[in-house]
Amino acid sequence: MTSAPRRSSSRKRRTVRFMATSEKPFSEKDVEDARIVEAVLAGRSELYRVLVRRYQDVMYRHALRMVGDGDEAADIVQKALVKGFRKLDACQDPAKVGGWLFRIGANMCKDYLKSRRRQDVSLEDAGIQMDVNGGPVEEMERTEMRRTLEAAIGELTPGLQEAFVMKHLEGCSYEHMSDVMGVSISALKMRVHRAREELQEKLSSLVPAEWSEA
Repeated sequence: MTSAPRRSSSRKRRTVRFMATSEKPFSEKDVEDARIVEAVLAGRSELYRVLVRRYQDVMYRHALRMVGDGDEAADIVQKALVKGFRKLDACQDPAKVGGWLFRIGANMCKDYLKSRRRQDVSLEDAGIQMDVNGGPVEEMERTEMRRTLEAAIGELTPGLQEAFVMKHLEGCSYEHMSDVMGVSISALKMRVHRAREELQEKLSSLVPAEWSEA
């Protein structure tokens, strides 16, 4: 007997979809990540979409901050989620699968930066206020300073840039950074400190004073 043709479904950008099976519906409300991972590994692959819904947005926001391009960020998140699905059995702590997926995406961002060396961070988003005001000449100076600072952030090594972006542009706490990146708080503080020092060395007249604070 020939099965009925599947209906085509629209796909929203930055969304990974998995085909449903004939098994009974799985209620995702208040279900712990570990149980979902266990179910997926047991054969219910369609339930991976629950993890996608939970974590794709935060992964996308971070990727966008890192690479500075919406389409590139969406592609990175898509690839990271697919890789996470294929390698799910390698997740050593299913209860923290969100952080594990985040690290896959973050590592892909760093690989992208290594190959492209591009970062288009908005200074307004970073809360940076330039002191240049006035006419066309002053505006040109402001634009040049903006480009110089953005270029300096982009020249940081991917590891330093990632920590700096999460701390100063995304406003994450060290505790949150440690949880999702799998790096100790002391190591993260050192990375952020080193990033500040490098920026201060290159742009001593432009770097905000609060970046020097511990």
